[in-house]
Amino acid sequence: MLGIHEIWLFILSGVLLNITPGPDTVYVIGRSMQLGWRGGAAAALGISCGCFFHVAGAAIGLSALLMASSTAFSILKLVGAAYLVVTGLQMLWSRPVLASAIDEPVQSSLRRVFLQGVFTNTLNPKVALFFLAFLPQFVAGDSAHKPLAFLTLGLIFICTGTLWCLVLAAFAAKAAHRLRSSEGAVAWVNRALGGLFIYLGIRVAMLETR
Repeated sequence: MLGIHEIWLFILSGVLLNITPGPDTVYVIGRSMQLGWRGGAAAALGISCGCFFHVAGAAIGLSALLMASSTAFSILKLVGAAYLVVTGLQMLWSRPVLASAIDEPVQSSLRRVFLQGVFTNTLNPKVALFFLAFLPQFVAGDSAHKPLAFLTLGLIFICTGTLWCLVLAAFAAKAAHRLRSSEGAVAWVNRALGGLFIYLGIRVAMLETR
């Protein structure tokens, strides 16, 4: 169907990739510790939306065009790196938000967490490279429906990843309920997430097209 082959292998590979600890995992767990399950869920959904932009780009050829143009790649790389570093610095300087204070401001906090997840993935050319390398392996070269096949596979990958991140958010939020009552613990989480974002920004800035 649509030129997709060995879909069982694709699903298995996608699940294994999704459950492998990485920056997204750390971000979801960190936000769950800060804002509870809703914070982790907002982070997971933001990450998934950011991934969808790259899946759609791979489907219509924008990602391939981006990879072929060194200028476009460099612009996206620098913008993404700057965003990650600035976000990381803001987290390092932010004041801890305790569990007792997460009532009224939670909606604005969740929106911010969601948008950070979106932009972190959308502005990361490494994610575009991943989908360009991963998805074509499971689509026949002579398929007449490559864009739709890429989109279908990408949505499957995003769905499994979102489900896994939501499970992580639930467990992390439950385990960290007491930690969120400690200003020192929350400050530590802020510093860890800030350091992660700055590290990712440096990694993105050093990324090369080839």
